[in-house]
Amino acid sequence: MDICDIHLFLCIREGTAISDLMINEQIRDKEVRVIGEDGEQLGIMSSREAQQLADDAGLDLVKIAPTAKPPVCRIVDYGKFKYEQTRKEKEARKKQHTVEIKEIRMSPNIDTNDLNTKINAARKFLQKGDRVKVTLRFRGREMAHMSSSKYILDDFAEALSDCASVEKAPKVEGRTMTMFLTEKRG
Repeated sequence: MDICDIHLFLCIREGTAISDLMINEQIRDKEVRVIGEDGEQLGIMSSREAQQLADDAGLDLVKIAPTAKPPVCRIVDYGKFKYEQTRKEKEARKKQHTVEIKEIRMSPNIDTNDLNTKINAARKFLQKGDRVKVTLRFRGREMAHMSSSKYILDDFAEALSDCASVEKAPKVEGRTMTMFLTEKRG
């Protein structure tokens, strides 16, 4: 992993666009650490000297790590550099998986077969890598028996214990009782 890969990571993390990079005369720092076109360290020098080196090579001076002390600049062909960075960003976005929260709603008087159907749906969500929020909704007179319905969520978690673990235990929030499940890590 070279300094460009580190900078790309920092840009993605901080939300800095590649077009926000300073190039050539935009760099006004007194001293900069310079990396040559082959990736070798040329040392710390004034920004004018670094710009002169870049001009002699017929390339651009690009500030790739503005927060470093002193800032890091690299001598590269800016157009090619920008193209490579956008390609790496696209590749990184393609590989990342966002974890979604899937919700499964039930009522306290759910039948066994319906419960099994909900368990199978939750199993599919967990295998895809998503988190599952299991919600037990109470209406009307069901509110009087909230505490005695906790066993439904416990049974749900027990049925999925081979592939899931309880992230947040069943908790009463208003007219609902919720529990979060996540995929078990090997």
